[in-house]
Amino acid sequence: MDLRLTHLHTRVVQSGLHDTPCCGQTLWARTGDEATAGVAWDWIQLHQGVVALADPMGLVTNLMLLDAQGDPIPTLQAALHLNEIVHALPWQTEVERALARMAA
Repeated sequence: MDLRLTHLHTRVVQSGLHDTPCCGQTLWARTGDEATAGVAWDWIQLHQGVVALADPMGLVTNLMLLDAQGDPIPTLQAALHLNEIVHALPWQTEVERALARMAA
């Protein structure tokens, strides 16, 4: 499968407390005629202009990653591959865009 994920949604959660950072979730997916594949994760704003994964091991996906023989790879190894996928996406830009909409 060609995995070209696109941004579907970013949610921003604000606690209302001045000293508590914003956080939220973002969802990226590939939809097609055959299947829909996606990955979502929580993020946190460290300070103005800097957001990070809240938990790199907490990615949620319906993807099943397989090894060269077609067998599912172990969970920890899959998490490493999923993090590589996430870090290749321009997700911080989309989160910053959502944060800017909240501030407007």
